[in-house]
Amino acid sequence: MDPVTILTCAVLLAVDGDTVKCDGENLRSMGNGAPYQSGFDTPEIGRYADCPAEHRLGVIAFARMSVLLQTPGLTIEDSGEVDRFGRPLVTLRLPDGSTIGQHLIDESLASPWTPEYVDEWCS
Repeated sequence: MDPVTILTCAVLLAVDGDTVKCDGENLRSMGNGAPYQSGFDTPEIGRYADCPAEHRLGVIAFARMSVLLQTPGLTIEDSGEVDRFGRPLVTLRLPDGSTIGQHLIDESLASPWTPEYVDEWCS
């Protein structure tokens, strides 16, 4: 098993349902995924949402991410890779070993992502 780099943040905040800010730097959560192969996606909020329904669900995903980030013992595992926006790709792991991304998928607040993924939040 490869060693894991754990990030530490003085301040950790949700930006939306799949992006967090660690001490001012945006990080993209992958859930149980692997860089460029799999992960999860949540609806956009605000001007980035394609329709009101996407915005509403995005706000709920953002709120749930915010709550889960407060879990004592949460770890941030850095994959060493970045996404197309330059955000480090990370796994947000809860103390029981599960990931925030999987919780959001299980709660229907996120969809599994693959390179062929097309969102359907407005369908």
